Amino acid sequence: MTESVFRETTADPCPQAVPLAHLSLELGHLYLEDFEAGPGRLREHFAEVRGWADAARAAVARRVGGGRGRISTCFLVDDYFTRFSTPAELLPVVLDEAEKAGLVIDYLARESGCAVAGGIEPAVSVLHRLVESPPPGSYGARPPVGQTGWLANGQRTPATRGALSEAPGWQPPQETAARTHSVFMDVELWSEQDGRRLWSCPFLAAVWQLARLGLLRHRGEPVLTPHPWTGGGFPRDWDHLPPLLRLNDSAAPFSAYRTCTLLPNRFLPVEDAVRLILDQTDVDAGALLQVAERSAGEGVPVPAAIAQRTTYVFYEEPTDSRTSEAT
Repeated sequence: MTESVFRETTADPCPQAVPLAHLSLELGHLYLEDFEAGPGRLREHFAEVRGWADAARAAVARRVGGGRGRISTCFLVDDYFTRFSTPAELLPVVLDEAEKAGLVIDYLARESGCAVAGGIEPAVSVLHRLVESPPPGSYGARPPVGQTGWLANGQRTPATRGALSEAPGWQPPQETAARTHSVFMDVELWSEQDGRRLWSCPFLAAVWQLARLGLLRHRGEPVLTPHPWTGGGFPRDWDHLPPLLRLNDSAAPFSAYRTCTLLPNRFLPVEDAVRLILDQTDVDAGALLQVAERSAGEGVPVPAAIAQRTTYVFYEEPTDSRTSEAT
């Protein structure tokens, strides 16, 4: 007799493969205050970025053994925390200033697409994949991240009563994988605003990194897939602009084995938090295997840890810059 095994067809969907470049190079991720400062601020940003972009391309050429590396560029516009201007008014200025600096933006993305894209909620999907790293000796007293909205890289300071001088049993926070001394982080993933969940900048940026690494799936289907731009004018409403737009028909694939992000140095705390989130995300195993096999087949194997596939350059902003702290 043949024994039959019945399974739900949606229980373990086979992830669809996505085309992959060697590197996804982000040329900017700016906020309202940057755009309010006018074209001069964009010009200044792209001038700073140009040299680092050239260095990133040289690094890819070295890694692929002198061959021509597949590199795609992208630019992220914050339309999630603040709606400002219109795509029709803003995006031509961005593209024009990038071109003046000798840069080409292949893909343009809306940050709101990391929260909701085409009826799918990528942020919710990633939230369900978070696996907290329990500190040694923990016994489950701390509520899970799905309830608190906070993700840490170790043991928080235990609650005590009274002032420090009256609490001799006080203990400091402790990083789980500390080397000699702890660098403890506790990251807020969302807050409640006007009765709705407002995702934090680090959490949306972690979703963005997973998409750029080709590791974001919903029921096996890729999330944040590029829509081709027809070359016509941009719409006057952000909601009428696709979450991810391919501006260059000859561009390398959007997703890549590795990412490099070029940002002002005020984004450093945000991106530290992004790496913490990536370190505790249980990425789709099928997508991981696809990337591992293809990169190894090309002779450019990727690190096992997702966060190690991301690199950054943080440049120093002028002291008279009109920018402020990131959201």
